[in-house]
Amino acid sequence: MNIFKKIFGNQDDVEDQDKKNQKSPYTPDVNTPIDELFTINFKNNGGKFIYCINMAEVHENFENILEENDWFENEVQCFDSRLFHFLVENKLEYQNVTNPTFFFTSCENLIADEGSILFSSKQLKHYKIDELPANIIVFASTSQLSMTKGDGLRNIKSKYDKEYPTNITAIKYFEKTGEEDFLHYGSCHKNLYLILIEDL
Repeated sequence: MNIFKKIFGNQDDVEDQDKKNQKSPYTPDVNTPIDELFTINFKNNGGKFIYCINMAEVHENFENILEENDWFENEVQCFDSRLFHFLVENKLEYQNVTNPTFFFTSCENLIADEGSILFSSKQLKHYKIDELPANIIVFASTSQLSMTKGDGLRNIKSKYDKEYPTNITAIKYFEKTGEEDFLHYGSCHKNLYLILIEDL
């Protein structure tokens, strides 16, 4: 072996080691828990996140959102009968509405690595995201967290074994950017609140 390599080492080995130590800023930290990763990415996308440990807190925070935005006694678009009691309690009209102030819904999955929310026709019916009201309140649970969109799609496939839903889509951006950004091109921005309940 060359004496210089013995003394100074191989430069190629050093460069290879440097490349291995470099990490892309887009690579998720494998040590970050899935719930924390989702929260960070969701807030970075402009979403408003409310964590609840029981249903009493869910009801309280739902009312706080209504109060904050002065949405009491307004029309609401909601297709999920499991959520109707929230609307009835707060005297919100949800049947035969023509001008809804916000959309109240559940979701399929919460996607941690990009901070997005995955929906299907079970929540949206036939509507496209841009056809929904600009304001959305989503009620979800921690058991709906998935690391990637692929994981979320697999969850949908296993959940709906025979009646596979259509209109599967995700919302990722929750505030309008100040200047045009090609990463946001074609995306629909929504003012979105997420009420997340712990169920694990």
